Amino acid sequence: MSALEKSMHLGRLPSRPPLPGSGGSQSGAKMRMGPGRKRDFSPVPWSQYFESMEDVEVENETGKDISFAEWLSGSEGPVLLLLHGGGHSALSWAVFTAAIISRVQCRIVALDLRGHGERTVPAFFPSLCRDVGNVVEAMYGDLPPPIILLGLCMIDVVEGTAMDALNSMQNFLRGRPKTFKSLENAIEWSVKSGQIRNLESARVSMVGQVKQCEGITSPEGSKSIVEGIIEEEEEDEEGSESVNKRKKEDDMETKKDHPYTWRIELAKTEKYWDGWFRGLSNLFLSCPIPKLLLLAGVDRLDKDLTIGQMQGKFQMQVLPQCGHAVHEDAPDKVAEAVATFLIRHRFAEPIGGFQCVFPGC
Repeated sequence: MSALEKSMHLGRLPSRPPLPGSGGSQSGAKMRMGPGRKRDFSPVPWSQYFESMEDVEVENETGKDISFAEWLSGSEGPVLLLLHGGGHSALSWAVFTAAIISRVQCRIVALDLRGHGERTVPAFFPSLCRDVGNVVEAMYGDLPPPIILLGLCMIDVVEGTAMDALNSMQNFLRGRPKTFKSLENAIEWSVKSGQIRNLESARVSMVGQVKQCEGITSPEGSKSIVEGIIEEEEEDEEGSESVNKRKKEDDMETKKDHPYTWRIELAKTEKYWDGWFRGLSNLFLSCPIPKLLLLAGVDRLDKDLTIGQMQGKFQMQVLPQCGHAVHEDAPDKVAEAVATFLIRHRFAEPIGGFQCVFPGC
């Protein structure tokens, strides 16, 4: 079993308590509570982290206009274009946005990809890269400002370890709850399962990962319950009508008790997984620009990246005591690393007295 597979299985367990005196980690600072005090799992609004949310329309592969949501902050400096991972949304960058804006002069554009977050347009995964290019063109035309791209590769892993883990990904997805009683319940699960180790980030980002089920108060929702009913009836066509009626009533009660489900059914995207990761390391290495790779552990490097790092083809920084979502688990540390990278290469100017701390690798 690869290191990533082990971490995925361990991720289902409650996260470890922070080490004594480990200051600086938001995951510890936000989650340490005194005896008898309950943690607050209520959602918080995106407006605490972003200045505005706008829609930008672009032409899709059939020639029709589709709308993308973008979350914005800042008015000067280079553009940090933030791309979320599968199943997540632009809100996963919320706490990081507040942290980076306070360190360097920059503009934030966090994009909801198709079918994610606020975007109800059906996801068409082969076009995701083209979508990003079209959005940038629609926003800035032929004279875009300097753009720094920040994105996630299966959260923080790279091609080699990602490919190794694909076989166990379906088991990981099946281990997640399919529905939640409330937004608070979804947020609580994300923290206690270790999916997000920072309570503050979970309270804003989980809103972008779940939606209301069909037949409750929203026309959009999970089809899993309905599909389950159909399968039951097909398997037992000779069953009595009263039994089928009871099953439907039970499922409707389940929907009432658990009205929230995942926005994206990641299990159905399996046919694209190989294409997302194969050759990714060499593509990364071949880009003739300054590059920064943030990892939760050095064991996440594959052979190509290990050689590339030894040859100085990119800067690497390890953020220990993080899960896969490093920008959510430790937004301050990620913001500090990104800010230092931007200043080091003279892409941005420091603000608020920010002092660079250059890493050793």
